[in-house]
Amino acid sequence: MPDPKAFIHQPRENLPKRSVEERIQDNDPVYLPVVDEQARAQSHRCMDCGVPFCQSGCPLGNRIPDWNMLVSEGNWKAAYEQLAATNNFPEFTGRICPAPCESACVAGLVAEPVAIEQIEQAIVEHAFREGWVQPNPPDTRTDFQVAVVGSGPAGLACAQQLNRAGHSVTVYERDDRPGGLLHSGVPNFKLPQSIIDRRIDLLRAEGIQFECGVEVGTDRSIDTLHASADAVVLCIGSLRPRDLPVPGRELDGIHFAWPYLHRQSHIATDGSAPDLDYLPEIDAEGKHVVVLGGGDTASDCIGTAHRQGAASITNITHGPQPPTERPDDHPWPFAPGTLTVSISHEEGVERVWNTDVIAFEGDGHVERIRCADVRWHHDNGQRRKEHISGTERTRPADLVLLAIGYEGPEREALLDPLNVSLDDRGRVATDADYTTDTPGIFSAGDATRGASLVVWAIADGRECARTVDRYLTGHTTLPTRGDGDLR
Repeated sequence: MPDPKAFIHQPRENLPKRSVEERIQDNDPVYLPVVDEQARAQSHRCMDCGVPFCQSGCPLGNRIPDWNMLVSEGNWKAAYEQLAATNNFPEFTGRICPAPCESACVAGLVAEPVAIEQIEQAIVEHAFREGWVQPNPPDTRTDFQVAVVGSGPAGLACAQQLNRAGHSVTVYERDDRPGGLLHSGVPNFKLPQSIIDRRIDLLRAEGIQFECGVEVGTDRSIDTLHASADAVVLCIGSLRPRDLPVPGRELDGIHFAWPYLHRQSHIATDGSAPDLDYLPEIDAEGKHVVVLGGGDTASDCIGTAHRQGAASITNITHGPQPPTERPDDHPWPFAPGTLTVSISHEEGVERVWNTDVIAFEGDGHVERIRCADVRWHHDNGQRRKEHISGTERTRPADLVLLAIGYEGPEREALLDPLNVSLDDRGRVATDADYTTDTPGIFSAGDATRGASLVVWAIADGRECARTVDRYLTGHTTLPTRGDGDLR
């Protein structure tokens, strides 16, 4: 590196954001475009460690010190080749990945970690501007047909890798456009639809076929699909939401988070709501909104409610407020377990901790929630909660959004007829190589891992493709984690 001590005397600089007052008026990106020179200056902070914990902290095994050094030298093309060798979609991870690599950055032991995600985005956007990102169809085709069900990051990564191996791949998506949760679960102000469409156009140009508006199990039987394809890969996500079965749950105005985010994604992209039975009309305008849950989905609901003009937003979680400094039970290089303040939190929300909703109240439509404080105990290594007597109270609520997690993939239309085994958490059961107990059926991503990170979905899709390629041909030359040809 040009300056091996830059991480000490040069501060970390995050991407600048539009003001809260401006950005809540639209669905445009919150962050301003990445600037090459800022990213290059930040790359100087990389220590080029002898043991790159950032690389081991990344599920894809991205060669982070290598492309940091290349960026610091101004060699953007070589940096892009290194990045694209291990990551199919750096334009996604460079925007919405929570960056476990930064938690593992060695510089983070004594200073702020390197702004790895910012540099990653700078590399791929520089490559797009220069025209280096081009369709790369295979030189020859095999006679094998592969059906990938689901077009989220796991499905897209698996499809691209299998297409690179020369197989003919068709991706089935029940929505009217590809992208899966990239489109339906991530708001446009974090990941614009144009970024997704740009990549889909490249995948189509490489020879991957997309059939949208097709729900496998309903519009197309899984038996027909299985009979017509040499292998089927289930990348159907983990969309069966966790419910809150308390008194009053049947009242109108209580919704799961995903349909709410999905509907708004269509509106932000097309200017109108889709005519889909599974996306009810939900609007936060003028309402007292309560969001239950403490993760990214809850945060996305908060940001969406702001843009719809909510009268107030309260975020309730039953867990305690995390510390602001890394606690002893979350040592480096693991995730720090500290309090996060997302871009949606910055826009204004009352965050309520150690609180349970014990009932919904109202006359046909929710009007209030009844809450109680929670006390946590540790019992034989297990966390156990109890409601604190005398702490019950009510809060106004015209709209309640449940973002309290997922219980695995949806089963009725596809998994039940297919009769693949599920594990004790309701996920598709697979061997370590993504193989189900039904011959020729594989699964990857959230469907088998449970709701997780975009970077894990891409990693699973890549590794699953290796298994499918080996199943079809008896061997595979597709790269494994952290490896890749520099095509």
